[in-house]
Amino acid sequence: MKVEALQYGDRKVFTVSAFNRGVADWLSRLPSLWIEGEVTELKRQDRWQTVFFTLKDPSDGACVRVTMARGRFDALDLGLENGRRVHVFGRPELFEAKGDFSLRALSIEHFGLGDHLAALERLKAKLAAEGLFAREQKRPLPRFPRLVGVVTGNDAAAKRDILTAIQTRFPPARVLVAETYVQGPYAAGAIVDAIGELCKADELDVIVVARGGGSFEDLLPFSDERLVRTVASCRVPIVSAVGHEQDTPLCDLAADVRASTPSVAARLVVPDADELVERLDRARAGLARGARRTLERDRDRLERTRERLGRAPALALERRGARLEHAAARLRALAPHATLERGYAIVRAGESIIRSGQQVEPGARIEVELAEGGLGARVEDVR
Repeated sequence: MKVEALQYGDRKVFTVSAFNRGVADWLSRLPSLWIEGEVTELKRQDRWQTVFFTLKDPSDGACVRVTMARGRFDALDLGLENGRRVHVFGRPELFEAKGDFSLRALSIEHFGLGDHLAALERLKAKLAAEGLFAREQKRPLPRFPRLVGVVTGNDAAAKRDILTAIQTRFPPARVLVAETYVQGPYAAGAIVDAIGELCKADELDVIVVARGGGSFEDLLPFSDERLVRTVASCRVPIVSAVGHEQDTPLCDLAADVRASTPSVAARLVVPDADELVERLDRARAGLARGARRTLERDRDRLERTRERLGRAPALALERRGARLEHAAARLRALAPHATLERGYAIVRAGESIIRSGQQVEPGARIEVELAEGGLGARVEDVR
């Protein structure tokens, strides 16, 4: 709507509504921009659609009122609080009804976040080039760890979640907890020392490094180069459970396994006792079935062997009798008397058997043996 002034003689006069509308229209033409300041008077309510706070310049106290849609504000999950220095990206606007000037925020970042992100990207690229994040470097977790090490803060939540999950899942598990700083400038070095102390335990088989959620700055120690190198070179596999699912500190990339929460990490490092019992029951039942099948198979084999042994003497005698009968038949077929039975005769001259007519002379006496009896004769001629 066009802003028009009222004409009073030679004087142009704007109504308050027209003035505010004109200023608002002019402000809407300004570009979006970043503004730096400290958060004060932060007001957020679940029943409100808008979050309100004031951005103050710490150098001279200058302030600007800031509004932001609650859904957009919550999605950033910055853990914003009064006194925190931030960069706000937004557009200036004027609420025409009341003439209230404010900055409509589109995004918020913690002070220095851009520099931190750039530095982390450079470190990430450097460590990746050295192979610290390579998949082939990852080690499998032990199936039945003798001792589980846990590095966590002294707050009860993360430690309680891990210990409760481990004890619930596998009651016989042995756990060694190292409480240390997990936030602040001393955290990275303290975590490195804690990992080193845990590694002195001879039976240590796996370590869980855990911390609950937090802001970007809260999780920065877990991207410290010293800690990342310690995780990658640790003598036992490490499970990293730092922050929430969307958080990815560099120690997550160097760890052998990443878990979304401390409770999930606990479930990864110990077996499920109930599942083991169930598998043992199945294995026991399978062994019993196998033993029964083996016994039945051996019993059947012994029964068949017994039956064969019972029949063996008769079969042996039968086979031997058949062989003897066969030999006797062959002997009978080859015996001279068997030949005589077929009409042949044996002719002897004295003690010699006559096989040729040249062996005798006419008039010689010969003996002829027949199948039954025999006779004497004299040779009339020789052919």
